[in-house]
Amino acid sequence: MKYQDLLNQSIAEKEIYKKFVQRLKKSNHRTLDATFHQVHTQVFKNIDCLACANCCKTTSPIFRDVDIRRLSKRLRLSEAAFIAQYLRMDSDNDYVLTSAPCSFLGADNYCSVYEDRPLACREYPHTDRKNMYQILDLTRKNMEICPAVTQIMQEISKKV
Repeated sequence: MKYQDLLNQSIAEKEIYKKFVQRLKKSNHRTLDATFHQVHTQVFKNIDCLACANCCKTTSPIFRDVDIRRLSKRLRLSEAAFIAQYLRMDSDNDYVLTSAPCSFLGADNYCSVYEDRPLACREYPHTDRKNMYQILDLTRKNMEICPAVTQIMQEISKKV
């Protein structure tokens, strides 16, 4: 199935997966983590993020202070200049990108600052974290952004 088809399917099945997430929240947390980690590994064997890059095209990571320091150093900008050029404060008082797609995303879907990318980018789509029960609502929303998350949730729904 094409990546865009998976995203369209996740949008069409949004309510079904909202209910599924509510069921998952009641499941054993350790078993849930183990299942997510196993399925994450399995799905990402067949996913080419560079063929999609929808996360970089449509959303912004949160930039922590350490991310800002690291990237401003790489770009040889002061932290204030980096913030002024690339970031804005969102409604949660977090620094996020001023625009989408990401300023560091190339036409070939490669990240020009990949080695120094923010932690949120490194961890995306967050489907191999501990305590998955805490971010299940976010995971459901990420189904609309990341085809891998859609596949992961589809596989988990078959197992649980």
